[in-house]
Amino acid sequence: MDQALTPAETEALLARDRAHAWHPYASMFSPPPAYPVVAARGVRLTLADGRELIDGMASWWAAIHGYNHPVLNEAMRAQLDRMAHVMFGGITHPAAAELCELLAGIVPGKLPHVFLSDSGSVSVEVGIKMALQYHLSQGRHTRKRLMSLRGGYHGDTFMAMSVCDPVTGMHHLFSGALPSQVFAPRPEAAFGATEDDVRLAADIAGFEEMLSAHAHELAAVILEPVVQGAGGMHFYSPAFLTAVRRLCDEHDVLLIADEIATGFGRTGKLFACEHAGIAPDILCLGKALTGGYMSLAATLASERVSRGICEGEAGVLMHGPTFMGNPLACAVALASIRLLLSQPWQRKVHALECGLREGLAPARGLSGVRDVRVLGAIGVIEMEAPVAMARIQRLLVDQGVWIRPFGRLVYTMPPFIMQPDDLAALTRGIVDAVRTLHTGETQ
Repeated sequence: MDQALTPAETEALLARDRAHAWHPYASMFSPPPAYPVVAARGVRLTLADGRELIDGMASWWAAIHGYNHPVLNEAMRAQLDRMAHVMFGGITHPAAAELCELLAGIVPGKLPHVFLSDSGSVSVEVGIKMALQYHLSQGRHTRKRLMSLRGGYHGDTFMAMSVCDPVTGMHHLFSGALPSQVFAPRPEAAFGATEDDVRLAADIAGFEEMLSAHAHELAAVILEPVVQGAGGMHFYSPAFLTAVRRLCDEHDVLLIADEIATGFGRTGKLFACEHAGIAPDILCLGKALTGGYMSLAATLASERVSRGICEGEAGVLMHGPTFMGNPLACAVALASIRLLLSQPWQRKVHALECGLREGLAPARGLSGVRDVRVLGAIGVIEMEAPVAMARIQRLLVDQGVWIRPFGRLVYTMPPFIMQPDDLAALTRGIVDAVRTLHTGETQ
């Protein structure tokens, strides 16, 4: 393969990487192995030595169309010939205007106003700032806190960190430096729970009690609809989300839905809020927005929120990223969304769901496995104890698959284009790696 590197070239690459590149959640001085990728196409990553890995992560859930897609490539090339970037202050351009219009037309409810930013964490920061500024503009100066759910994860910037679970959200080291927020218990009623499930009633009652006690100081509730992602890959009942929407309305507290991980079809609905038939006041989007090609995020707001901010003291939303509305990112986002909507994506996600259920089922009987669960194009093996990260990563690569476990979770969110044979190979590799990790046996 012409992209492959010689052993000497590979070692030189890895030496530069070890000396200078600080990877996410990694030490500079005892870094885990970094696998050199030299090409990506479809659902496969090509390593420097020519080996190919089936990608079960979609580049942290973003590359829903796989890699090197001709439609998205062409959108980038065409936009590059016009302009790569132009500031968004006092200037607009076709890709941004069309993208904002498209997003406003497909999200749940009526969220006509779209603020573009650079990353999912920043979209959460913007959503929180919108909620705070909205209440300040109404003269409600006591409403400066947020309420979130235990088990939630909302990003790595400071206000985003403050609404992550203080324990499982990976940011407990910063607890003394972060604003103090309110955390309701994690909903325990599972995704398929019926309305007579006692856990659902308890979930709603616990949330209502906490919301009632703190409503006077809350600007908003922020949560991940139906699926809590990096905080634990937990799936909860849509009926709980329906109740949250009702209770927020009763207490005049805004609802922010963080759909950075779940947006654009991942759960089997275009947006996870649709499982509950609700719409938030503020919606945060990212990850799959550009099909994994560029960093771009969006925060959408209702007319009520936007008007409340713009008729307040400042008269404007006090935020403005330098690369806001980048034309390349907007152009490829438009192409990605249109490509998704032009295809039978629901059927594809349903097929992935069925394949994940079948393929991961054998893990249920393995030593050390606590639970196996699937929703849409999300498959999770939850272990009893944290996995040995470096070891399981090697086992997975040896099986010819790429996923990125963390904590007790060995999970996959494959690209939507993955075919049955590749999905079967992916799940078989995951199950075999889990088996080998605990027993030393392979199948």
